[in-house]
Amino acid sequence: VEGYDFAFYFGPNKYAILKKVTDNNGADLHMERLIPLGWGIFGWVNRWCVIPVFDFLRNYIGSFGIIILILVILVKLVISPLTYKSYVSMAKMRLIKPQVDELNKKYPKKEDAMKKQQATMELYKKAGINPMGGCIPMLIQLPILIAMFRFFPASIELREQPFLWADDLSSYDHVSLFALLMAVSLFGYSYFNYQQTASSQPQMAGMKFMMVYMMPIMMLLWFNSYSSGLCYYYLLSNLFTIGQ
Repeated sequence: VEGYDFAFYFGPNKYAILKKVTDNNGADLHMERLIPLGWGIFGWVNRWCVIPVFDFLRNYIGSFGIIILILVILVKLVISPLTYKSYVSMAKMRLIKPQVDELNKKYPKKEDAMKKQQATMELYKKAGINPMGGCIPMLIQLPILIAMFRFFPASIELREQPFLWADDLSSYDHVSLFALLMAVSLFGYSYFNYQQTASSQPQMAGMKFMMVYMMPIMMLLWFNSYSSGLCYYYLLSNLFTIGQ
């Protein structure tokens, strides 16, 4: 009768522990892959940035709510140079709006659309404005936001850890208050951002319903059953962005 050797692991589904599990010969089993941290760049952000920082802070801070707050601050500090340039670019666009309006009057016909576009880009160039500058911070933050979306539900450290009214940061809170506050903060940010951009970019006017009203409602319905720690992180992120 042919025999088979089996080994069983009984322990927490924690990335740092699973990463050290080996077979009887010392070969790495890569059991940390069992934790759904996301694919591609999202998994890399979690493995090389979020988890090391989270574990480091965990050694010195007992409250996971405070740790999440510090994570938000660190992320905002890292991307602050790009964010600053974005806000300066938006301010410049508001200042040159009268000149843009003059170009719209100068080239009212559809057949002059190319000339108007060229003149507008030349005006942006003279003012030192990058039309895509406002999108760059969002693109930089996107991998981090999606990484957090995978990190919080998969983190056993957050299981049954309370903060404020939430009994378990790894699951949804009973009244979904973090999700509601997150949606309210997103509405506030979207409204403020729309007011800033619509004055300098007339094409944004048609997107008001989607940006200001529809997006917060969709996010509320989507995140209502997700980790309260995740909603708390997004809430803090929105508040800090509004403050900036």
